[in-house]
Amino acid sequence: MRTLLSVIFIMTFLATGYSQDLLPNSSIQGDFQTDFQYYFEDSLIGAPNVPEKLLSNGYLNLLFTNGNFNAGIRYENYQNVMQGFDPRYEGSGIAYRFAEYKHKDFEITVGNFYEQFGSGMVFRSYEERSLGIDNSVDGIRLKYKPFSGVYLKGFIGKQRFFFDKGPGIVRGIDGELSLNEFIPKLSTSKWRYTIGGSFVSKYQEDKDPIYKLPENVGSWAGRLSLTNGKIIFNTEYAHKINDPSTVNNLIYKDGEALLVNLGYTVKGFGLMLSAKRIDNMSYRSDRTATGNVLMINYLPALTNPHTYTLEAFYPYATQPNGEMGFQGQLSYKIDKGTLLGGKYGTYVALNYSRASSLDMQPINDTTLVMAKGTDGYTSDFFALGDELFFEDFNIEITHKFSSKVKAIGTYALISYNSDVIEGHTDGMFYANVGVLDLTYKVKPKKAIRFEMQHLWCKQDEGNWGMGMIEYSIAPKWFFAVLDNFNYGNPDKDKQLHYYMMSFGYTRNAGRISVSYGKQREGIICVGGVCRNVPASNGFLVSITSNF
Repeated sequence: MRTLLSVIFIMTFLATGYSQDLLPNSSIQGDFQTDFQYYFEDSLIGAPNVPEKLLSNGYLNLLFTNGNFNAGIRYENYQNVMQGFDPRYEGSGIAYRFAEYKHKDFEITVGNFYEQFGSGMVFRSYEERSLGIDNSVDGIRLKYKPFSGVYLKGFIGKQRFFFDKGPGIVRGIDGELSLNEFIPKLSTSKWRYTIGGSFVSKYQEDKDPIYKLPENVGSWAGRLSLTNGKIIFNTEYAHKINDPSTVNNLIYKDGEALLVNLGYTVKGFGLMLSAKRIDNMSYRSDRTATGNVLMINYLPALTNPHTYTLEAFYPYATQPNGEMGFQGQLSYKIDKGTLLGGKYGTYVALNYSRASSLDMQPINDTTLVMAKGTDGYTSDFFALGDELFFEDFNIEITHKFSSKVKAIGTYALISYNSDVIEGHTDGMFYANVGVLDLTYKVKPKKAIRFEMQHLWCKQDEGNWGMGMIEYSIAPKWFFAVLDNFNYGNPDKDKQLHYYMMSFGYTRNAGRISVSYGKQREGIICVGGVCRNVPASNGFLVSITSNF
């Protein structure tokens, strides 16, 4: 704590009194967030007893800037970490600090940093606070632009592991060439051409008493992007050498991944098609790690990120050991003044996504596909497996009836393989979800919103119904009440109401929200990465501020 206070004092001193005379171009900025929850034990919904009763997560970022120089810290406090987050986030300390200097076409960063090469399939360090993910690299990063259109990056360091660092060393280089900048004749072309490539490796000492494990594991990727304002095409292929780990059951097969995106957009119409193939691409700086820690790369999910509660009951988690995925999105705006468009027009979005297994053929006639100490299996690059992991067809229609009334209607048909995604033995769930979202603007700054949702499912916990009313006074206040009712649970003792009441207040750059109620057990996902959320009953307070 003394170290933190000293750093804050020094940075504030530099950015105020001292900087006014000697550092006139300096400034200090920051943001603060604290979330804390008071828990009640609730045996009906499975909410556990929390001995501390009150748990909290807190964050403070400070950024000092003077000309081409930046420096920053992030202080984190977990007393103790809230339910649903990894309990190894324990205590407090400065979890992120860096210094950065830019001079013309050269940039150097020392300390912690976030970075991504291409789509991230060989390297992505990032923070996703809602999932408890922070795999920042602590080391040195260099960026250099030697010629117009040529961008180079390189780094070396270790990844964050809660309030420590992981055992492996990660190194990487990336190069990108913008042909329109590099070749003068292409500078006026409607098409934009970009090519790039990456190489990343990790080092971890082999201490395994049985298997001889590779200590240096390299991966590489190549990418291409073509755009012209209407058409967007990008693709990336990644390859990783053999990397036996806990996640892949210590097999020695090489890994590979392919991602392809094709889009076409004009006024009132948009079409996006995506496909991916992932084969044995778990890549971590500690071969024994599991969960959401020490991940070197990022594997996209290619599914629609639902925001409505019941549609988000069954989100998809990317399967790094092997999957084939597709997604298509069609967006169309029906012109205003037509029968279906009405006075303001109607927006329609259709989305379909599917993920399934690879066609894995066991090696040496073994019945265990992931046999330790072997390559495990072979797989035809273009062949689909027989097992469905996830499928989602959904449609969303948005229509404004008048200057005061707006409606959003959605329907989703979801197939969810709980055995694969959650590691359960409950089989496939099939869910139909309907949502109607109505907003009525009472006055220019006052609105009331009604949200009605229903989920039909013969498996899992059966049918659910949800209703919510929200009243907002822009830009400062909102009040909401909702009830999520599991009326179709096959166990009548679990046909329970999950009610919630909340309000929030915003003033300038500060915001506070308070809620009380019950939360169902489940999982939340962002971009195909997920965490388990336990059932809870209690008060939740969130405070944020920027300065």
